[in-house]
Amino acid sequence: MSTAPPPAVPFFKGHGTENDFVIVPDPDGRLTLTPEAVARICDRRAGVGGDGLLRVVRSAADPEARGMADRAEWFMDYRNADGSVAEMCGNGVRVFARHLRRAGLVKADGLAVATRGGIKRVRFADDTRDGEIEVDMGRAVLPSGSDPSVTVSVGGREWPARHVDMGNPHAVAFVDRLDEAGELYEAPGVAPAAAYPRGTNVEFVVDRAPGHVALRVHERGSGETRSCGTGACAVAVAAARRDGVDPAATGRAVTYVVDVPGGTLRVTEAPDGGVTLAGPAVIVAEGTLDAALLGGPAAGRR
Repeated sequence: MSTAPPPAVPFFKGHGTENDFVIVPDPDGRLTLTPEAVARICDRRAGVGGDGLLRVVRSAADPEARGMADRAEWFMDYRNADGSVAEMCGNGVRVFARHLRRAGLVKADGLAVATRGGIKRVRFADDTRDGEIEVDMGRAVLPSGSDPSVTVSVGGREWPARHVDMGNPHAVAFVDRLDEAGELYEAPGVAPAAAYPRGTNVEFVVDRAPGHVALRVHERGSGETRSCGTGACAVAVAAARRDGVDPAATGRAVTYVVDVPGGTLRVTEAPDGGVTLAGPAVIVAEGTLDAALLGGPAAGRR
C-alpha cells in the first residue's frame, strides 16, 4: 500500500446508540492510517471526533482479511480512538453496514462483514435512516472455573467481575448504582493483570427489571463511551449466568434489554450459543479529511 496520502480523503460520521465513529472508505486498500493519524482524526477538539475509526476496505485488498474474502466482500478495519487496533465492535459493525447500504455497495437485506473477530452476519431489520440492524456476534467465551477470578476497582472500591470474551475482552461487574464507577476518566483497575494481557473493556451494571439491565462502560483505548455493542452482549451473557439461565441447558433463547447512556440495545443468546445484537445505526455527516490530519504527530487530546 502507498504511504503517500492523497490531498483529501472522504469520510462519513455515524453512530450506534451514540457510540460514534469516523468512517473512511478505502475500497482498494490504498490508504495507510498510522496510529497517530487515527488519534488525530478521532480527536474531539482538533479532529472530526469519534470513539473509533472504521476503515471500509474490500477483504481481498487487505492482508489481514484476504483469507475471509470468499465469505465476506468487506472488511471492517476497526481502530480505537487512540489509534490502537481492536478485534471487534458491535456498534461499529452496524454503522459499517449502514454505510455500505447507504452508499449502494450492498443491496440484499443481509451481508457478511469480515472483522478481526471473525465473520459477522448482519441483517437490516428496518431499512429506515436510523432503523434497527441485527448482528450475529458469534459465541461468548467464558473462562472455566479453574481460571483466576477477576476483580475491577475504582477509587479504592473493588468488585468481583465476570470475564466474558465477545471477540474482544470484557470484565463485567454488577454494582448497586452506576455512579459507583466514578468519572471513569481513567481505566479501572483490573486484577489479575494476566487475565487480560492486552487490556480489557470494563462494564459496570445495575438491574432495572427482570431481563433488563443498564450499564456504563470504559472501553479499552477509547475511555468511557455512550455505548458498547460487544459490552452489551457480554453484560447480557453475564447477567443470564448470574440469574441461573443458560440457553444451552434449557434449550430456550434468552433476551436481555440493555440500556446504555446513548440508548437501548437488545441482546439474544440462542441455545446453540450464538449471540445476536440489535439496535439502531445512523449516518449523520460526510466530508473530506485534510491531508494535515493524515501525517505528523497526534494533535492534542480527546
